[in-house]
Amino acid sequence: MPSSLTEAIDPYCLRAGESARLLAGHPWRRFVVLGDSVAEGLCEPVAGYPDVQWADRIAAELDAARPGLAYLNLGLRGLRAHEVRATQLAPAVEFGPDLALVVCGGNDAFRQGYDADAVDAELAAMISGLRRAGADVVTVGMFDVSHSPAVPQRLRESLGERMRRLSAHTRALGERLGTLHVHLTDHPAVADPGLYSGDGRHGSARSDAIAAAETIRRLGAHLAAVRRPGEGSPGR
Repeated sequence: MPSSLTEAIDPYCLRAGESARLLAGHPWRRFVVLGDSVAEGLCEPVAGYPDVQWADRIAAELDAARPGLAYLNLGLRGLRAHEVRATQLAPAVEFGPDLALVVCGGNDAFRQGYDADAVDAELAAMISGLRRAGADVVTVGMFDVSHSPAVPQRLRESLGERMRRLSAHTRALGERLGTLHVHLTDHPAVADPGLYSGDGRHGSARSDAIAAAETIRRLGAHLAAVRRPGEGSPGR
């Protein structure tokens, strides 16, 4: 990534006025976030990009388009999918959300013994519970962190395979359960070393800016589809 690049001119970030246009008239009033450190927001600062994490960016854009958003972020670093479901689903439902972002499974995929079916079951329980509570649910295929320069070369191939398997499973689950899915795994910038933090596990402020842009665009596409005559909602 060129050192002169900033969010204002980054080709993958939101353009001026884009979010307001995409989210105009959106219905969401209560936004909850469930997940691990990605949800909590452990992004490494990058010059030229505000130090604002992904979920906070989404909440800010939703509130700017329609002030008065209630926002709860339950994300906590280090949690595996079953721990997210066990500790966060109940308080998330109690919050009464109409929009939920679920981001987890990465800590499972970092392990050699990653069990894709077990993670799928946990994600399905969270998605189903949130949708029964009346929420549109956003799921995510995360950036493939095996491209990070901080990941040892000997581990990259196997880690990349697990991250891509997690992403594929999450996308298939989203299609089956009707989520608003954001696919970042094959993003054009995924191999850019500037997208990742120095710890080899997380992203940078640039990755959060790009992830927020793609999420807002997915929400905007959902709203546009709902408004087209004769088409049902792809999410709820």
